[in-house]
Amino acid sequence: MKTLYTQTVAGLKFLLVMTVLAGIGYPLGVWAVTRIPGLASRAEGSVVVRDGQAAGSSLIGIDPVPKDPAHDPYFRTRPSALSKDPLGPGDPSASGASNKGAANPDLLALVKQRQDLIAKREGVAVARIPPDAVTASASGLDPQISPAYARLQTPRVARENRLPQDLVRALVADNTTGRGLGVLGDPGVNVLQLNLAVATARR
Repeated sequence: MKTLYTQTVAGLKFLLVMTVLAGIGYPLGVWAVTRIPGLASRAEGSVVVRDGQAAGSSLIGIDPVPKDPAHDPYFRTRPSALSKDPLGPGDPSASGASNKGAANPDLLALVKQRQDLIAKREGVAVARIPPDAVTASASGLDPQISPAYARLQTPRVARENRLPQDLVRALVADNTTGRGLGVLGDPGVNVLQLNLAVATARR
């Protein structure tokens, strides 16, 4: 009986100590680290603030929805595999790929549909459309597009925002990032940052 009592007390003490350490100490420690200058923004979701209001996240691609699809003033993101429509918009609360192989007939038909829609929207030949414009990423929430896709959209964005094409091309260049460490990945253009730059230039 004494042994059972001793073990029970020891177990309760251990439970109390681990509750304090893992349930209180560890979360507080992690929170404190995120308050270090330079880490706070990333810890809070890398929120982009414009005019005192959250405009979105630099890490999550959200396809803007134009009021009039026939007069679309925005640069568009990559399509989402989880979207109901071929070109989106995607659901930022859901992430995932289609898991369809490159030879899947449904995927090939969807890619062809996206090509036709983008060719009509941008007024270009299908051959000019880059791969990332018609293929969804693994997450479906990529914040970046290729410089080629951004350049393809430049004439439309310039026209609908009544801005010179040279200015919009310069904004694309300003918002294009290089390869990581100079060799990793491909250059990309953050769509949210670019659309905000266009909105600022339009003022």
